[in-house]
Amino acid sequence: MSQPLKSPLDAFDHKILAMLQRDNMTPQRTIGEAVGLSAPAVQRRIKRMTEDGVIRANVAVLDPAALGQSITIFVEVEVISETAKQIEQAKSQFAAAPEIQQCYYVTGEADFILVIVVPSMADYEALTRRLFFGNNNVKRFRTFVAMDRVKVGLSVPVER
Repeated sequence: MSQPLKSPLDAFDHKILAMLQRDNMTPQRTIGEAVGLSAPAVQRRIKRMTEDGVIRANVAVLDPAALGQSITIFVEVEVISETAKQIEQAKSQFAAAPEIQQCYYVTGEADFILVIVVPSMADYEALTRRLFFGNNNVKRFRTFVAMDRVKVGLSVPVER
């Protein structure tokens, strides 16, 4: 879970974050010119927001199809027992699977929602054997195969 921020975000921080979400390789000088700060001031703010955990990572977003991972699948997983220990075991197992891009522990009928990328349905079938059929705590799972990736991202609205 997130900790409270050491210092609250201001309008400059929000503008910087909006630019970084579009392209985190934008030079700090360019960001400074756009938001009305010097490059060193931008650098200090980025450093503070990174230390505070507002900026979680600086990563490259890859095209799964370009890497042979052309099938995106959403899976609802319902478990039998929701003891803290068993939920933590499921979280760990799902987090460790490289095919799982995202894992959410949710409310409602399903207990988990997974976003998975695989090269083929045969690979997905092997994954289901490993993660679901081989897990005594999985009651059922439902699979939804994406027909098109219309919008993909982790951007958070930051404009005030």
